[in-house]
Amino acid sequence: MSGMTQEQGGLVYNVFTTGCPSRGTLEHVTGRWGGLTLGALHEGPLRFNELRRRINGVSEKMLSQTLSALERDGLVHREAQPTNPPRVDYELTPLGRRVTDRLLTLIHCVEDAMDDVLAAREEYDARQKS
Repeated sequence: MSGMTQEQGGLVYNVFTTGCPSRGTLEHVTGRWGGLTLGALHEGPLRFNELRRRINGVSEKMLSQTLSALERDGLVHREAQPTNPPRVDYELTPLGRRVTDRLLTLIHCVEDAMDDVLAAREEYDARQKS
């Protein structure tokens, strides 16, 4: 159990420790496509192609891989309907909703700070040119 310690009967995870399984989940949640997928699903269940349209720029392959990783982590539920053609819906699990609520706080913080970020980038770029 590399990356974890036993403390008072429960496991304690430390994302800063090599081998801690929380690192992989953090990567899935905060990666470009994972964060956008979770954010899109926060609005409600969506079918695969609805998600692709909502997340501008994601390829079918990347979305499929992202959904699989998020499902494996217990953040997304996949439900296939036995229809012709097959219908597959994706939605957040209760755990996925808790994580996404916090992720959206970060997303909104970044969006709200974009004027400052863009100004900082301009200043940085100007310094690099001189």
